Amino acid sequence: MYSNQQLQDSIDQITTFALAEDIGNGDITANLIPADENATATIISREDAVICGRPWVDATFHKVDSTINTHWQVNEGEHVTPNQLLLTVSGPARSLLTAERTALNFLQTLSGTATRCSHYAKLVAHTEVKLLDTRKTLPGLRLAQKYAVAQGGCFNHRIGLYDAFLIKENHIAACGGISAAIKNAQALNLGKNIEVEVENLDELHEALSAKADIIMLDNFSISDLQQAVSINKKQAKLEASGNVSKETIINIAETGVDYISIGDLTKSCQAIDLSMRFQ
Repeated sequence: MYSNQQLQDSIDQITTFALAEDIGNGDITANLIPADENATATIISREDAVICGRPWVDATFHKVDSTINTHWQVNEGEHVTPNQLLLTVSGPARSLLTAERTALNFLQTLSGTATRCSHYAKLVAHTEVKLLDTRKTLPGLRLAQKYAVAQGGCFNHRIGLYDAFLIKENHIAACGGISAAIKNAQALNLGKNIEVEVENLDELHEALSAKADIIMLDNFSISDLQQAVSINKKQAKLEASGNVSKETIINIAETGVDYISIGDLTKSCQAIDLSMRFQ
């Protein structure tokens, strides 16, 4: 899991980069407006959404101009409806316009991620399964999207390649088998969870014998997932993965697996439609 400091550092870095990308050597259109002109603008959502991204929005506006005031009307992770007021911003008109697109880009993208996660989480709320994200995130927005996943009611898998073992097909082939790969991970004694991907019930038995902490059941049928839960007897945590959609997730969750990992939570998010208007 990431720390608050890691998240804050990420917010600082990505907002700085995003503003530099957009502004370049200056916002020539904003310069059409008198430098001493002040304004107030409102930001609304044009659709149902789970709002996420307030820290990125605040950082964006304040980096452009520290005199800008942001007045939020909704909480992080709050469900909103079409045309609901989210935020009022006030300050120099030039600065508001310069910051507008970058701030909205963060808010629409992270709210889109949180909203998608909320939809999935509601589908399986009657079960005990935890829905996990993956590393299929937008480059540069790893921690931002992981944060949004949690705001939407789902959970984070590993953050990167450094905080847990995830032994997949190519690792297994390179190590010479499931047992050998798990043994090598155990020998490193890093105190990290050891997860291994299996593709059938025979490989599940091997992973259990080798004492994997978490076993990823890759593209298992519903009947095979049910058998896997029965075979496992809570020896390891079981994670279903592959071909997960809104149409299949309920049946998967009801097999009794501990986790379902879903790349779609972050890789396929649709930005929320937002609007900023001067009053």
